[in-house]
Amino acid sequence: MSQPAVSFEFFPPRNLDQSFRLWDTARALAPLAPDFVSVTYGAGGTTRQLTHEAVTALASHYGLNVAAHLTCVDATREQTLQIVADYAAAGVHEIVALRGDAPQGHERFTPHADGFASSVELIAAIAERGDMTIRCGTYPEPHPDSADSAADVAWLKRKVDAGASSAITQFFFDADTFFRFRDACAAAGIDAPILPGILPIQSWAGARRFAERCGTSVPQWAEEAFAGAGREGEAALALEVCVRLCEQLVAGGVDRLHFYTLNKPELVLKVCAALGIHPNGDLSDVA
Repeated sequence: MSQPAVSFEFFPPRNLDQSFRLWDTARALAPLAPDFVSVTYGAGGTTRQLTHEAVTALASHYGLNVAAHLTCVDATREQTLQIVADYAAAGVHEIVALRGDAPQGHERFTPHADGFASSVELIAAIAERGDMTIRCGTYPEPHPDSADSAADVAWLKRKVDAGASSAITQFFFDADTFFRFRDACAAAGIDAPILPGILPIQSWAGARRFAERCGTSVPQWAEEAFAGAGREGEAALALEVCVRLCEQLVAGGVDRLHFYTLNKPELVLKVCAALGIHPNGDLSDVA
């Protein structure tokens, strides 16, 4: 089995303890030579400045290719494009362009009066600059706001046509979920790479909450397996489940895996080791 390329998602720290966790995670995972790492953007733009600081620090101190998440939420077009310009000035030339979740206290996304109405509009505007690699998000199962998977495929086609060069999926539990979506995208004429988003299960209760929020179906086998594993066996089962999923994806032709790390590197490192992906050095001399 060939070794896939990897990429990692981090979230920006909100306090000193979280800062140490992020830097420890980056230090642990950087030697795996990821294609890129991404840094998330809080709902309603709540971590806008923290995201910028984390992105620039990861790029400058760890030499990582960093993709900054950017959303349409609670900002004008001018403000949003200024953020892109600031990233470019700092040497960051990758953006993960997203519509974004509704701000806290709101049930649905509502565009700013002077802002971008959708991720397609945001992608098109960034693409006009000509100096950014633009990635986008996509859902292998219906987005909570979508009528069905066909609508998500059509929406991804619009994003790619607007300028997105690749897409990262929401997480899923079964490889067939990804393969069905990939095949539907290919049939729709989408030729941009689609990176499967992998969630190593740090906590089964947490994974189930994530799944409920984003519309990821939880298979009965997973419910039964984690219920039977108990606290003592959950970590071993989580490793087995994640490795098996990744192996099935690679066997099915996937050559890139994107891991949602939750700023916890240990399980990600174990999964990568099981896949034959090992550090190419250490970062002991990196400040």
